[in-house]
Amino acid sequence: MNRREFLKHALTVAAFAPMTSLVAKEGLDGDKSSEGKGRQITRRRYKNTALTVPLLGFGMMRLPRLSPDKPDIDYATTEKQIAMAMEVGLNYFDTAYFYHDGLSEKCAGDLLSRYPRDRYYLVSKMPVRALKKEADVERIWNEQLARCKTEYFDFYLVHNLNRERWADTGKFHVYEFLKRKQKEGKIRKLGFSFHDEPEVLKVIAEAHPWDFGQIQLNYLDWTIYRSREQYEILTKLGIPVIVMEPLRGGALATLNPEATAVFKKADPAVSTASWALRYAASLPNVLCVLSGMTLTEHLEDNIRTFTDFQPLTDAERKTIEAALAAYRKSGAIACTECRYCTPCPAGVNIPRVFGLYNQAKTTGNTGHFRLVYDKMSPDEKASACVDCGACLKKCPQHIPIPEILKKIASEMEAPQKKIAVHPVPDYESFV
Repeated sequence: MNRREFLKHALTVAAFAPMTSLVAKEGLDGDKSSEGKGRQITRRRYKNTALTVPLLGFGMMRLPRLSPDKPDIDYATTEKQIAMAMEVGLNYFDTAYFYHDGLSEKCAGDLLSRYPRDRYYLVSKMPVRALKKEADVERIWNEQLARCKTEYFDFYLVHNLNRERWADTGKFHVYEFLKRKQKEGKIRKLGFSFHDEPEVLKVIAEAHPWDFGQIQLNYLDWTIYRSREQYEILTKLGIPVIVMEPLRGGALATLNPEATAVFKKADPAVSTASWALRYAASLPNVLCVLSGMTLTEHLEDNIRTFTDFQPLTDAERKTIEAALAAYRKSGAIACTECRYCTPCPAGVNIPRVFGLYNQAKTTGNTGHFRLVYDKMSPDEKASACVDCGACLKKCPQHIPIPEILKKIASEMEAPQKKIAVHPVPDYESFV
C-alpha cells in the first residue's frame, strides 16, 4: 500500500469510530490488569466500553513441546511463560478444541486455573468440522468447560469458518446454541474465526450481530490472501478484529537473507518478527494480535514490541514493502504449518516437508533439509503423495498441495540435487 492509499484507508476507518481506542495500563472492567507490577504492554479498549484487551494475545496453538514430533506440551516451560505474560498484563489466552491434538485446552485449564479467574481472559472455539449431529454441539461445549476448568469463556468463537462450515453452522444451529450460552453468562463475547474469500466473510459477518471477528492478516497476506478486503468488511460493520497468523506460522520471523538485511539496515536493534507484528497491530480496528510463542525468547521479544507500542510510520511501511519484495524472490511456500491438512491418507507429513523446504529456500542451505528429510520414512516424503486431493479441502491457505509436493519430490529427492532458486507454482491464484 502506498502512502496515499494508506492515508485514504486510515480516514475510512476513522469514519467508523469509535472502534478500539488505544489504552495503556488500564484495567479490564476495572479488574483484570496487572497494573503496578512494572512494565505493561499496551491495551486497546473494546469499542466504547470499560473493557480493555492486551494488544498482544497469547496463542496456545504452538506451545512448547516435550518432543518436536509429538503434541505433548512442556508444562514447566509453558507455566513460566504464562507467569511472565501475566506479570506484564498479557492476559488474553487463546486455545481451541483441536490445538495440540486436544491437549491445549487441558493445558490452559491446568495452568490458568492457578490464577484468580477474573485476572485473565480465556478464549476457545466451537470446532464446526467435528460436528456430525446437533447433539455434538452441547457435548463438545461441556467437554471444553471441563478441559479448561472454567464455568465461562470471556471470548468464544465459531471456529475456522468457510463456505462449507458456515452451512453446517446453520444445519446444527451452532449460533443459536452459543447465543443462549451468552445470555446465560457462559460466554462474554461471541465471535468467529474465518478462512475463505471476502465474499463469504461478508455473508457471515452480516448474518448475526457478532462481537468480534478473527482473520488471518499480515503484510504478505494483505493482498494475496485478500486480508485487506476482509479487514475492511469487518471494520465497516463495526466488528473489532482479532488477528491470527501475523507471522504466517513463523515464516515472517525467519525471512531469507535479502529480506532480513532490509529490516536490519532500517533498525538493527529489532527482530524481523517485530516488524510483522507491528504491521498488524498498527491497524486501528485491530483489538488484539495473537502470537504463538513457542520459545520464551519469542515471548520476551514480543513483550518488548508491545510495551509502549508504536504504530508504523510511513517510512517503516516502505521498509516492509522493500523487504516483502525481497522475500517473494525466495520461492517459499505460503504454508503456516497449521496441520489442518493432516492426517494425510497416504501418510505424507505435509507440514514437515513444507517447513523443511521453506527453510532451505529462505536460507539457500540444503544441508539441514537433507539431514532431516533423508531420515524420514518413505511414506512421509513428498514422493508418497498419491494426488487424492483430501488435503485441498482442508487447507485454509488454499495451497495446491499435491502439485507442490510433486515439485519438491522432483527437486529435492534426486541424489545430490541442488536446490533451485525460483518461485513455486503460482498458488497465489488459488488464494
